[in-house]
Amino acid sequence: MNAPAQFEGLDRVALPMRPIHVAIGMFDGVHLGHRAVIESAVQSARHSGGVSLVMTFSPHPSVLFRPENPTRMILDLPSKVAKLATLGVDAVVVQPFTRDFAAIAAADFVPFIKRHLPRLAGIYVGENFRFGQGRKGDVAMLVAEGRRHGISVFSAPRVNLDGEPISSTRIRDRIASGDMKGAAALLGYVYTAEGTVVHGKHLGRTIGFPTLNLGWSPDLRPLYGVYAVRVSGAKSYGWLPAVANYGLRPTVEQSVEPRLEIHLLVACPYGAGDPVAVEWVRFLRPERKFGGIDELKAQIARDVTEARAEFSLP
Repeated sequence: MNAPAQFEGLDRVALPMRPIHVAIGMFDGVHLGHRAVIESAVQSARHSGGVSLVMTFSPHPSVLFRPENPTRMILDLPSKVAKLATLGVDAVVVQPFTRDFAAIAAADFVPFIKRHLPRLAGIYVGENFRFGQGRKGDVAMLVAEGRRHGISVFSAPRVNLDGEPISSTRIRDRIASGDMKGAAALLGYVYTAEGTVVHGKHLGRTIGFPTLNLGWSPDLRPLYGVYAVRVSGAKSYGWLPAVANYGLRPTVEQSVEPRLEIHLLVACPYGAGDPVAVEWVRFLRPERKFGGIDELKAQIARDVTEARAEFSLP
């Protein structure tokens, strides 16, 4: 799997002189609904000997229009690009979402893109895609503008699960409420945290449950609590079962920022400085303050037992 070429803005795109098929959207989460759009662009590019390009935006438009309450991102940009790579995307352009870009009239949107991508052959979007100043452009307008400029337009129908459309909003709600199995069903993959193991205070070791402390600060915070997780890293030991606590550790200290601590259920091959990925398999319980260390130890033991049962460990 090759990493896609990445460009900071349409004005910096440099691609081979082949037909370009571009999927356009925020694509936060790169969920199952997004994949229907992106994979259409990838397949069309392959069939035509062209190049598949994903055009996404940074920051989210809400940062510009609703700075007091911006939409929290499921994936950071490196994670998004990594997910796009798994779909076979050739290139990604991250278009800065500025006031100037937001002010482009809907009628000028396709000419703007074609000016920067003169070999543009196809545009791929979701059926609810909106564009242009004031979000005045819709798919019907995009099809008409594409026809005028000799560009095919494909609109992917929304993908449903349990009778409702899959959306980033639904996924954010699942993650924020700790429903990781529900989030995985919508995403098409298990929600994952990636970071580097950092030195902790070694409290877990003193009470019999040593932990890895992960440097991880997501934009969208999962529900504080205890989870059954799997851990993997560059040392290629595969996915190792573990139990994790994400939160403010109210029994031992009242942290200002949440921390992710992981206790492996097998021998731990990782240490400070190692990059690891953590798959959040299932929520076990919410974080709470205990009456003391002994009460905390007893609960952690029950958490470990429940996590071991999740992974069918003796």
